[in-house]
Amino acid sequence: MSVALTELGIYLDKCLCIDQFQDYCPNGLQVEGRPQVARLATGVTACQRFLDAAIDWGADAVLVHHGYFWRDEVQQVVGIKRRRLATLLANEVSLLAYHLPLDAHPQLGNNARLGCLMGIDLRFQELLQPNVCGGLGNVGNLVEPVSAAKFVATLESITERRALHVGHSEALVRRIAWCTGAAQDYIDAAVNAGADLFVTGEASEQTVHIAREEGIHFVAAGHHATERYGVQALGDHLAEEFSVEHRFIDIDNPV
Repeated sequence: MSVALTELGIYLDKCLCIDQFQDYCPNGLQVEGRPQVARLATGVTACQRFLDAAIDWGADAVLVHHGYFWRDEVQQVVGIKRRRLATLLANEVSLLAYHLPLDAHPQLGNNARLGCLMGIDLRFQELLQPNVCGGLGNVGNLVEPVSAAKFVATLESITERRALHVGHSEALVRRIAWCTGAAQDYIDAAVNAGADLFVTGEASEQTVHIAREEGIHFVAAGHHATERYGVQALGDHLAEEFSVEHRFIDIDNPV
């Protein structure tokens, strides 16, 4: 079966409430391809390797978290941008991209899905920053306290990569704050929320000092690694909603 590209775009825009966000890029349909979508490929970033893999599979459209046309980027269509756009246009493959709206969705978002994987029920996840760009980051409690070492080991098993942990491994943690991607500056919000431990994707030099001086555990588990789960859940949801084929294509990124 297939769905009209216009219908798919309207559904996604409404589902992800894109009008509630002030983002760094356009959310929604970024490149128009063929009018019907029977095969949908999802991924974290619309890099060239992802596009090539999606086209080899026969995708009619691709849906990603990191698309194109970011604020303050070079506007000329040259180099990498030219090659990526040429690939999409030559193969009539549509590109749909959702950045902050996909981070924040309360059921299908990156933060919601990572929280579930870490053992925090959706019913008990609260927004970490409810008044910022539609609400970003989550906070919630584990069923019971665990050592920081055990929590980090579980997270590493989920993401399949080593994590940076600042804090004493034997200390117990229960209240967890998290925000996927490059959200290390949210550590202050995690402190204010009374979290024992804060998880994000990346770290900055000052983040380590803040964590030590505030007495909060900090874990950087990878930008790409923490943002793989929302787009997969969204793709599965669309496959069920519109009876289209869905494939998640993971292009490894160590950052």
